[in-house]
Order: sequence, then C-alpha cells, then structure tokens
Amino acid sequence: MAKLRVGKASDSDYLEKWKRFVDNFKNATPVDMSESVVDKRKRIARLEASPEEWFKYYFPNFCTALPADFHIRATRRLLSHPEWFEVRAWSRELAKSARSMMEFCYLALTGQVHNLLLVSNSHNNAINLLLPFKAFFEANNRVINDYGSQVSYGAWQSDKFVISAGCSFRAIGWGESPRGTRNNEKRPDAIIIDDFDTDEECRNEEVMTNKINWIEQALIPTRSISDNLRIVVNGNIIHNNCAVKYMGENIADHFDIVNIRDKDGKSSWPSKNSEEAIDRVLSTISYKSAQKEYFNNPMDGGDTFKDILYGRIPPLHQCRCLIYADPATSNKDRSNASYKAVGLLAYKDGCYYIVRCACDTMSNSAFVDYLFEFYTYATEALRGEALRVYIENNTLQDPFYEQVLLPLIYKRSEALNVSLPVSPDVRKKPEKWQRIEALLEPLNRLGHLVFNEREKDNDHMKRLVAQFTSAGPKARRLDGPDMVEGGVFILRNSINLASAPIINVKRKNKFKL
Repeated sequence: MAKLRVGKASDSDYLEKWKRFVDNFKNATPVDMSESVVDKRKRIARLEASPEEWFKYYFPNFCTALPADFHIRATRRLLSHPEWFEVRAWSRELAKSARSMMEFCYLALTGQVHNLLLVSNSHNNAINLLLPFKAFFEANNRVINDYGSQVSYGAWQSDKFVISAGCSFRAIGWGESPRGTRNNEKRPDAIIIDDFDTDEECRNEEVMTNKINWIEQALIPTRSISDNLRIVVNGNIIHNNCAVKYMGENIADHFDIVNIRDKDGKSSWPSKNSEEAIDRVLSTISYKSAQKEYFNNPMDGGDTFKDILYGRIPPLHQCRCLIYADPATSNKDRSNASYKAVGLLAYKDGCYYIVRCACDTMSNSAFVDYLFEFYTYATEALRGEALRVYIENNTLQDPFYEQVLLPLIYKRSEALNVSLPVSPDVRKKPEKWQRIEALLEPLNRLGHLVFNEREKDNDHMKRLVAQFTSAGPKARRLDGPDMVEGGVFILRNSINLASAPIINVKRKNKFKL
C-alpha cells in the first residue's frame, strides 16, 4: 500500500475516515478466485455494458437499495453525453454524491475520463469528498481483481492521486487556482462540484457573485476547447441566491430538481425512504427547514412581511366575517404541488384578523372538511349573523370547482345536515405577488393585519406565517398569503355579503355523484 499523505488540517479525522472506507470496501468486495480468465473477461464486458449492474457489483456497500427512476435517467444522460453540464438539486437522502462517485469511477476505469476535478466550498471539504474515491481504487478487491492495482506510487496523496488506469483526481476548494491543471497532456475532462454553497455565504450577495465568477472565469476555462467536458453539480437549493440555482437556471444543459417526495406526494426513492420514515423526519423539524432541506424551497427571501403581528381576536359577533378558500386542484395529502388554504377572516375597526386557517397539501375531501369545520365554529360565535364561504374559481379552478368541489360539498352537507352558503370568487386577479404585496403589505406594516395569538402554535398557522415571512416575487409558496389576500379584498371593498349569489348545495339533482 502506498504511503498516505494528508493535509495539515484534521489529519486524525481524515485517517479515521480513510480507514473506515478502506475496511468497508475490503469487507464488501469478495472475489471468486476460481473464475477462469475467459469467464472474467466475459463478466467484465457484461458489467461494463450495463452501468447499473457495474455499480451493484463494484459498489455493493453503496447500492443497498434499488435505484429510483431519476437515478437511472441521470446516469443515462451523463454517460451518453461526453460534453455535458448537469445540475442535480436532489434532496437530502437521495444519494447525490454517491451516485456521481459511482458514475465517474466507471468512466475512469473504462477510459472515458482522464482528468477529474472535485470542487467544494473549501479545500478540506473537497479532500473529504474525494476520500471515498481514493479508498475505492485502493482497497476494492473486485476492482483490483478485474482492473489491476490502481495505486500509483509517488502520486497517491489525499488531495491528488493518479490511478493506474490513467485518470487523475484532484480536490480543489473554491478560490484556489485551478489553472494549468493537467494530467500529462490532458486538461480536465470531468468536474464534480459538490457541497459548494454554504448558508452564510449565500446570505452575502458579493461573496456569491465572486464564487460564481470563479466557476465561470477560473474553473471551467481549465478545460480544453477541443475536448469534451462532463460537469455535474450536486447540491440543494438552500437559498434563492445560491450557486446551485444560478448554474441550473443559467448554465446547465439539464437542471434536475428532485425532492424527497415527488409531484404526486410519494417518496421519490421508495426502495430506500419509506413514507413512514419521511413523515417521522419531517415531524421533527420546522416547516421552513423541511422545505429548504427536502423540497428545494428555501423560504429565506422575504423582506416584505418580516414582522408578523399576533393579537387577540375580538368577539366574532362584533366583526364582519367570511371564510375564504383557495382550492389547488391537486388531490394529494402529500404533494410538492400547490398548497390548499382555507381561512376564517374577520374585520373590525380597520383591522383584518386571521382567526383560523388550514394551510397544507391536502386531499379535496380534507379541504371540504375544513370548510364545514370553520363554518360551524364561526356560525356559533356569530350568534346568527350572516356568514359566506368564498371559494376561488378562476380559469385554473373551473371546471374543477363545478365538477369536483361542489359535489363533495353537497355530500358533506347531506351527511352533516348543514347547508353551506358557498359563493365562487370569479374576480379576474392580477399577478399573484403583485396583488399580495399591494394589498397586504401596507396593512401588515401599519399593524392592521393581525394573526390570532391563540393559534400561534397551530401547525397550519405556522405554515401560513412561514409563507408570509418568506414571501417575495420569487417565492414558490404563496398559497396561504393568496388566500388571505382574497378574503381581505372582499372585506375591504365592502361587498354586501347578502347580495352575492349562493350555490344551494341542498338540491340533490343538480349534481352527478
């Protein structure tokens, strides 16, 4: 074994990690010593023709779950395009780093890449990310058996090594000079950028500009114009000002965004992450943290609603009240799509109160349940005063409103013997953020938008407040504020609640069930 040379920082930690990886690869990769030379050649050729099988054989300690479709598609894109730039904004626990390591080890041993740079937010972090590559080539019995010893004596350091197959690997921290990085005559033809963004740096626009300039002006130009280059960027969208987002939207050939749950609200990698396990993890962290770490939705860009006012709600019978609901057309309890939102809002003496709210991804049935729950609660408190239920019904909701929601409301009315006075809000609305900011920001700034202090610890109210405090023109979650804007608009413009048309949901023959 070649002498291990490590950097100055954290030598003992590095040695401990290195030994763990080496032992793991040695123990996980037994070989059949009785295999004939002919059979070995056939097996290697078969494995090289099927990258997924190659990964399973040479990385058994990493391939502990069946790959998801997004893993397989990403590998096909990378391997089929020698000239390629892909940004993988994959959630935590979706094996970003492991997948790219397997892919580039495959490319290196099959002679398809010759000079790889692994780039991270610091030199030490880049070394740590390069460590499993080094251990793989050094201690994997199956690699040694099939491709020969890969340790190149005299060029086997923690931050740079060259394998016998001819590919060099080098760790680089951002800001270092990558100029002149060659492996003999070969300029870099493979770059992995991993764990490049940090929370602190993303909050500093000048630093992020410098980091992106370094990628575009120093790192990428190390390539040869006449030769191909594969670039893979691994990371989460942890901030609206992060490098991952910038590169994905402005440079990459493909921007692959994969969350812990897919668009249908199911685990993106079910063979590894069960629904129960995801639920457990998400229940232990805040809504904002979950959106950032697992759904590529950093809720950090809000400067408009920084200060939220909590207060006591006046007796509802002294207020003018309504229920307003925004029914995203998804019928999923867990979804990466738009949230549904229902709110009981009140007005008195120039102040608008969010009395109760439901803000979450939910099924249509659950959405209707909240309508009846809030209506029952409010009518008791109003002591006979009129109350309307408004449901947004723009071009996106129609015919969803007529064909899906109203039949569900009718069925629930029959079961509960409660007639819900539903009115569709058919207002032609301006752009979402424009009207939210224009109507609600002045009210909030002047202390005229009040959130019920008794609901402060309710998870639905927490989600609504989180959407307000992170609201901005680039925010992806504005369904809660959009609901509040709809209700406040009706209250503010003195619409006569008794004059709006009511859908009589008690007429059974009106709907096909």
